[in-house]
Amino acid sequence: MANPAAPPLAAHALFHTHDLDEARERVASVFCPHRLDRIGKGAFDACHHHLRGERLSLNYIAYGTKTLIAPGELRDFYLVQVPLSGAAAIRNGADTYVSDPARAAVLNPHHATTMIWDGDCRQVLLQIDRQALNTHLAGLIAGRPDRPLTFTGSFDLTSQRGAALKALLLYLVTEADAGRPVLRPGSLLGRQIESTLMTGLLEAHRHNFSDALSHSRGPAPLPRMVRQAEDYMLAHVDQPIALEDVAQAVGVSARTLQLAFRKFRDTTPMAFLRDARLDRADADLRAALPGSSVTEIATRWGFGHFGRFAGIYRARFGCTPRQTLQDALADRFVS
Repeated sequence: MANPAAPPLAAHALFHTHDLDEARERVASVFCPHRLDRIGKGAFDACHHHLRGERLSLNYIAYGTKTLIAPGELRDFYLVQVPLSGAAAIRNGADTYVSDPARAAVLNPHHATTMIWDGDCRQVLLQIDRQALNTHLAGLIAGRPDRPLTFTGSFDLTSQRGAALKALLLYLVTEADAGRPVLRPGSLLGRQIESTLMTGLLEAHRHNFSDALSHSRGPAPLPRMVRQAEDYMLAHVDQPIALEDVAQAVGVSARTLQLAFRKFRDTTPMAFLRDARLDRADADLRAALPGSSVTEIATRWGFGHFGRFAGIYRARFGCTPRQTLQDALADRFVS
C-alpha cells in the first residue's frame, strides 16, 4: 500500500537533490534544456518523479524554494502543470497569468516560456507529445490542423470539465502510488487513457480549434459570439474597452452578449474581463522588481480605484496585493 506521507509518484523517482546544477540537468533530460535559478530564501530541495506512457508522461516536481524557470520554447511537447500547493507566475508567449490549485497552466511548445514557482509550489505535470496531440486533434475535427494548436490563458480546474480532468490525473497518480500504474508503454488500456486525457484537455480548455471541435461533435455548447468576445477581450486586456466595444467587435447587441455570457458562462463579459486583468496584475505583482508599486501595477491593468482593487484582489487570491508585492520583493533577488 502507498505511504500516505510519500510525495506523488514516489516509486517513480528520478532524483532528489540539493544541487541546482544537478536538478537542471536531470529535469532537462526529460523535458528540455532550460534556465533554473533559485531566487527564494529557503534551501533548494528538488525532486522529480516520472511515469512514462507511450504518448505522454506523468510527472511530479518540487524545488523547495522560490525558483525562476525559463525553458524558452518547449518545441516537442505540450506541458500541463497542475499545482497541488502554492502558485506559479506564468508567461507563455503573450499570455501571462498565475496557476494555483484552482487554475492549471498549459504551456504551448511554440511560444517561449518563463515561470516563477513559489517556494511551496508542488506540481503534477502532464507532458504530451506535440505530434501526438495534433494527430489526436485531427481525428476529432476530421481534418489536419492548418495552424499550431494554441491554448489561451489559465486552465480553470473548477469548471465541470476541468475538475473532471484533474480528478482523472490524480486518480492515475493514486493508482501508480498503489503499485497499479495504468500508463505504461505497450498497454492497450494505457493508450485508451492517454486518448481520454488528450480529449479531456481539448474539450475542457480554451484554444484556437475550440469552435471546430464543438462543431464536429454536434451543436455547439457555447455560442461563437461568446468565444469571439473572450478572444477579443483577452487580446485587448490592457486597453480601456467597454461592453459596447466588445459587442460591436462580435456583431451583436450588448444585451444579447450579456445574456449569452450569463447563460453559458454564468458571469458577465465585464466580469470575465476584470478577472483576466486581475490575473495579469497578480502575475506582475509576483514578478515585481524593486521600485514597483501596487498603484503602478493596478493602474497598468485598468484598476483606478485602489481600495476596490484591493478588495476584489483579496476575494480572488486570498491575500492583499500589497502582501503579494512585499513577498515578491523580499524574495526576488535572494540567492
